[in-house]
Amino acid sequence: MVSADNTNKNSSKKSRKKYVPGLARFKFEPKDYWDHGEAQRLYEHRQNILSNQNTIVFEDCVKGMEEMPGNCVDLVVADPPFGLEFSGKQSNYNRDRDLVIDSYHEVKEDYGQFTEKWMNLLYKIMKPQATAYIFSGWTHLEEVLRAARLSGFTTVNHLIWKYQFGVFTKNKYVTSHYHILLLAKDPKKYYFNKMEHYPEDVWDIKRKYRAGEAKNATTLPFEVVKKCIEFSSKPGDIVFDPFMGMATTAAVSKSLWRHYFGFEKNDLLKHSIEKRLNEIDLGQEYIELEERLNEIREVAKVKYPKAYKIYLKEIGENIDDN
Repeated sequence: MVSADNTNKNSSKKSRKKYVPGLARFKFEPKDYWDHGEAQRLYEHRQNILSNQNTIVFEDCVKGMEEMPGNCVDLVVADPPFGLEFSGKQSNYNRDRDLVIDSYHEVKEDYGQFTEKWMNLLYKIMKPQATAYIFSGWTHLEEVLRAARLSGFTTVNHLIWKYQFGVFTKNKYVTSHYHILLLAKDPKKYYFNKMEHYPEDVWDIKRKYRAGEAKNATTLPFEVVKKCIEFSSKPGDIVFDPFMGMATTAAVSKSLWRHYFGFEKNDLLKHSIEKRLNEIDLGQEYIELEERLNEIREVAKVKYPKAYKIYLKEIGENIDDN
């Protein structure tokens, strides 16, 4: 005779679905998504908190942020100076010296004090639900973490961006990664919109080598900044960058129906920045949900062929074995 307890256990085992690796990737959809028309409307009807949004001001960011209103930006992407003697023209960087624009501004004061100054102001101008992606090399990571903590931020994630073209070294390992701190002003209500089922904290995103193109000494890849903006903001939001450089943050924001604002000390970049932004159309990189999901599924299909067949069966589509 089988007891009632054993019967319940057996039925529980039968009803529990077997885990299929990768299947959830095919079923995934982001929490929030807008079609092109909705994204454009959000962009156009956004209340203009900053009178000079969609501009880059050529001045020191500390001075500029002191004059900004509180609680006015939705997302921050910041790649501050290295705190190193660096021009981007050294021979071991394998660059044409004539194509690297001069006047890269390095920090002349104590790096920790400098970082605390701009991070304190950053906290003031961010909305309660805002987050900040702060890029840092390992040499000053300790100062950046300390400044973030003292300014009131909570570290949500410590990300690693793995890149190629690390600088050649003789007596130590080649540095080929950046640290990215995802900081929240309020850890209980920050905005985060997963754009993939299993977003890992190591990003293997290659730099695009643009031969013959003028550039700043340090320029983040478009795809790295795009990932930050897509995961942590909505169309119409204001994305702020205190160290604009070649205006990658501005270019990506414009291409994704986001507003931008920021500062840059190097006014020699002005012409290159204007040229770059003029080449970007509003919303040009924004893709519809189905197109995005198809891209995700195409990648997953190669890695999880068994899960893909099960997914097709579940949604009633024919399986093509060819």
